[in-house]
Amino acid sequence: MKTLNLEEAALFLKLHPEEVRRRAKSGIIPGAKLGKRWAFIEDDLAAFMRSLYPTPRQALQVGHTEKTLCHSLNVEKRGGSASPHPAANVLDALLQQKTASRRRNSTTS
Repeated sequence: MKTLNLEEAALFLKLHPEEVRRRAKSGIIPGAKLGKRWAFIEDDLAAFMRSLYPTPRQALQVGHTEKTLCHSLNVEKRGGSASPHPAANVLDALLQQKTASRRRNSTTS
């Protein structure tokens, strides 16, 4: 197990030493401050870099006919299709401002 100081870790990660220090201090990069100096384990830095790799995306499968069921609890069934939200006209009706009938001006003599 090889340990690296701040400058060596910065070269390994291809970052500025001050940026490595800031990220290590905030816990983003794995490292330990031993006395006045930072120490990093090379294997931990390699694992940290691997964790930043994007996850591989699965290619689109043409002609794939398998269907999955929706297991959501808040899905409403309307007209044969499942929608996670109520129909637009229902939402519009709920959002409309309630208006009261106007009072007629009446005078008494």
